[in-house]
Amino acid sequence: MSMLDVRMTVNGEAVTESVEPRTTLVDFVRETLGLTGSHVGCEHGVCGACTVLLDGVIVRGCLTLAVQCDGAHVETIEGVSDSGDIADLQDAFRRRNALQCGFCTPAMLLTAQELLARGGIPSRDTIREHLAGNYCRCTGYQAIVDAIESVAQQRAKG
Repeated sequence: MSMLDVRMTVNGEAVTESVEPRTTLVDFVRETLGLTGSHVGCEHGVCGACTVLLDGVIVRGCLTLAVQCDGAHVETIEGVSDSGDIADLQDAFRRRNALQCGFCTPAMLLTAQELLARGGIPSRDTIREHLAGNYCRCTGYQAIVDAIESVAQQRAKG
């Protein structure tokens, strides 16, 4: 199979690699770049485990091809975690026991950060609605919603 060159910025660093045209973004960041925080779950875009940020927007890494990201900016859980942008969310998830097995946690954190970046204090229903594309089989979501709500309240206070 022929290879295509792809150039993108991943977590602030320029990356140039040759990939097969069918390589998904989640496989690219996991297998080629060794960034294993985004997980491969259903491979149909339903569970949300493969969530990454593409040019600042949440996307399913299993439905996005790496070659589609040529010239784009990609952020994974490693990038937003290393930057400290979600330290308060990570702490709240830990305190509220919202991580359990941890498989869905990276995507939940990225999705929560996207919601909270809008500002204000979203209602619990809004939080649930925003998380609707991310499956968690362990927590029952209550602890996740609690954690996100507490961070929204803290951030609103400044």
